[in-house]
Amino acid sequence: MNLNLNNKKALVMGGSTGIGKAIALSLVNEGVEVYICSRSELKLKACCDEIGAAGYEVCDLSVPLASKQLIDKLIKRIGQIDILVTNTGGPEKGSFLEVSDQQWQQDFQSLWMSPVESIKTILPIMKSNNYGRIILVTSVAAKEPIAGLTTSNGLRAGLPGLARSIANEFSAFGITINCLLPGYTSTQRLKSLNLSDQTIKAMIPAGRLAEPSELADLATFLASEKGAYITGQSIAIDGGLLNGH
Repeated sequence: MNLNLNNKKALVMGGSTGIGKAIALSLVNEGVEVYICSRSELKLKACCDEIGAAGYEVCDLSVPLASKQLIDKLIKRIGQIDILVTNTGGPEKGSFLEVSDQQWQQDFQSLWMSPVESIKTILPIMKSNNYGRIILVTSVAAKEPIAGLTTSNGLRAGLPGLARSIANEFSAFGITINCLLPGYTSTQRLKSLNLSDQTIKAMIPAGRLAEPSELADLATFLASEKGAYITGQSIAIDGGLLNGH
C-alpha cells in the first residue's frame, strides 16, 4: 500500500528506544524525513545511524517549555514538521499516598504539559500548511487504571479528551490528532519486569506481548493520507487487555 508519505517531515519524541524508535523506523521506511529526540545524545546518535533518521535533538521533556523550544529550533532548522509524535517514558510506580508532590509535578510536566506545549507550538504551522498529523502515544492506563501507576493513570486519562477537543477545532484544516494506547509491549523497560509466560497469558487474551512494530505501523498509517478521516480517536493496541471499552 502506497501511503504517500515521501518528502514529509516528522518529529518523534522519545525516539531513540522502544516504541518511539519503532515508530521512527516505520516512518523512515515509508520515505519520511524523520527527526528524533531524547535525553541521551549517545542513544540518539546510535539510533540515527541504525535506522537512517535524518537527525536528532537532545531534549528533556520533563523540563518546562523544553518541547516548545525543541519544535521552534527544529522548525528553524528544517522549515516544517508535518507529523508530530509525542511520546514520553513511563513514570515511577507508587500508590496514591506514596507519590510525592515533587513526582506529581514532574510527571505532570512530562506526561501532560510536554504534549500540550508541543501541540500548541506546532498547530499554527500545520494550520497554515493545511496539513498535519499529531499522534499521542499514551497507554491503556488512559482508559483503565494499572495498579501502582497512579500518576500515569491520572494524567494520561485526560489526553483522549484533549485530542477530541483539538480535533473539533482543527479537522477542517487537514489536521488529524489521535491517541495510541499501547498495552504490554516488548520493550526493554517491560522485559526488566521478567514476566513469566504464564502471567502474560493470564493477563492478555492474545497470550503474548505486543511487538513495538505493531504499534508503529498503525502510527504510520494514521500519519498518512490513508488515515485522513480518522481523528479524535483513542486506539488501544493491547491484545484484548482492556475489558471496559
